[in-house]
Amino acid sequence: MRSGADLIVVSLHWGGNWGYEIRDEERSFAHRLIDEAGADIVWGHSSHHVKGIEVYRGKLILFGCGDLLTDYEGIGGHESFHPELGLLYFPEIIAKSGQIARLQMVPTRLRGFRIHRASHSEARWLAQTLTREGRHMGTHARLMPDNRIELVWT
Repeated sequence: MRSGADLIVVSLHWGGNWGYEIRDEERSFAHRLIDEAGADIVWGHSSHHVKGIEVYRGKLILFGCGDLLTDYEGIGGHESFHPELGLLYFPEIIAKSGQIARLQMVPTRLRGFRIHRASHSEARWLAQTLTREGRHMGTHARLMPDNRIELVWT
């Protein structure tokens, strides 16, 4: 797929809903998509809430992006995951290598089937969640004064 492509993004509907666990099989598959299939970004979705982020060999893996806009609004039972909170992802990719240079995220809140900017406390919760869930993969989130969130990795 690399022939003529500037960037390869693999978007996957995967993983379990309503939980932060990223199974070893999911991580292994994401790594193989980068190592064997040449993916530059693995963009996972389906979890209905944000999950941890990994930078593997300089490539971005989003294991669960949450829902930006959904018709699940108002369905109860999963409030602790804050499914009403989401992120707009703005990765900056180095064109020659496909490696991630920077990832900025804008926190959002879904209310009345409309997307709004998240409050400072909601943005802080998202940054803390990304840090907690990404720690074992070498990533954490930095909340900026303007409520943007930046990913930091080792």
